[in-house]
Amino acid sequence: MHTDTERCVRAVQSKDARFDGWFFTAVLTTRIYCRPSCPAVPPKPANMTFYPSAAACQQAGFRACKRCRPDTSPGSPEWNERADLVARAMRLIADGIVDREGVPGLAARLGYSTRQVERQLLAELGAGPLALARAQRAQTARLLIETTALPMAEIAFAAGFSSIRTFNDTVREVFALSPSELRTRVPRRNAGAVTPGVLTLRLPFRAPLNPDNLFGHLAATAVPGVEEWRDGAYRRTLRLPYGHGIVALTPNPDHVACRLTLSDLRDLTVAISRCRRMLDLDADPVAIDDQLRTDPVLAPLVAKAPGRRVPRTVDEAEFAVRAVLGQQVSTAAARTHAARLVTAHGDPVDDPEGGLTHLFPSPEQLAAVDPESLAMPGTRRTTFTTLVGQLADGTLNLGVETDWSETRARLLALPGFGPWTADVIAMRALGDPDAFLPTDLGIRKAAQELGLPSTPAALTARAAAWRPWRAYAVQYLWATDSHPINFLPV
Repeated sequence: MHTDTERCVRAVQSKDARFDGWFFTAVLTTRIYCRPSCPAVPPKPANMTFYPSAAACQQAGFRACKRCRPDTSPGSPEWNERADLVARAMRLIADGIVDREGVPGLAARLGYSTRQVERQLLAELGAGPLALARAQRAQTARLLIETTALPMAEIAFAAGFSSIRTFNDTVREVFALSPSELRTRVPRRNAGAVTPGVLTLRLPFRAPLNPDNLFGHLAATAVPGVEEWRDGAYRRTLRLPYGHGIVALTPNPDHVACRLTLSDLRDLTVAISRCRRMLDLDADPVAIDDQLRTDPVLAPLVAKAPGRRVPRTVDEAEFAVRAVLGQQVSTAAARTHAARLVTAHGDPVDDPEGGLTHLFPSPEQLAAVDPESLAMPGTRRTTFTTLVGQLADGTLNLGVETDWSETRARLLALPGFGPWTADVIAMRALGDPDAFLPTDLGIRKAAQELGLPSTPAALTARAAAWRPWRAYAVQYLWATDSHPINFLPV
């Protein structure tokens, strides 16, 4: 979008928050960059130039606006809508791969050369993978500076910097303030109120957001010991690259409150990225709802409760296992099966608030399970053992870098995997916004009540008009039922 100057100028002049994260406005006279909704008086159009990423602004010598804080805007929805090289690279960078494995590791996961990846990112985003990762480290550093009392040296390494000097130079360059000055700007009462080891932050999103099906689905399918709904918040344990964590997510009108407890602060960026992905917070609900509204059958459903998101996951392998456990059984039965695996094979964790007891078992742990101990039919047992075996040995990869169509084909080739299982994994684990479930009983029931075709083939043909947002159409169709997944827990 940043190449459409006229459209960008209109968005800036109207302070339209819907475009936050889509592009960044760099002001030539002040050498700062802002989000489109910056509350400051808009500069003259002749003094504006536009960039596709914060990293590109920083590369061009602009610093972040102290008033609108563009580094805290929602991420671009493009990276969750596309499955090309750039989109997959951006999802990996958000997941901290460059910090952990470097640019060669990023390229290896994508199956391209380092040069190809750098060229593609530079062409579309105006910055290479190192610059994009650097911008992310700066954002993480600012968050730790402002929300914790940690020494600056600890913050530097927790944010992913290789040295304190690099940390100091980057913070000064990006924010035009030293780390100490950034901390001084935060009211002392806020910094002192934070419990040691606990980070409290706000996760922004593009309005509208309907929390009912989003949190309702997560709460209704919660696995005891791993997830729970408590005091208006969805809580769960997280398996992270350097350790583990516990997160509590509370929906609010203009943000999602996030409280993180981490065993290793180096996991902060990854934890935030995975929570945002689980809640689908980088979606563009206006574009999605506008498309679905063109169908006279869906239009009343969208008008009644706009802004539905697709409830996703923080762990793709975990969700795939749970999808198999949920084949042809009730939600309650699926939770029971999963809880037994968690109790027997999950790693225990300490939850200061009680209620959460384990991490969900990893594929390696589940691959060692005795198949005879699984209380399920023989065919599903074979499906389960094949899935966890391939996840454990790397034959099957469900990470954020995967190609949706190719991975769906791999899933369908597994024994016991039909279209429903492959598509629900594509929708909720892989993040495909166009995944569709024409064989789902809830969808077929909703279709019958709304006068839509009820056979899978006919319904799929009818749903072609909803592309590329069929996964969101599924949420609106499911919402016609009184199942607990559609309601925010009391």
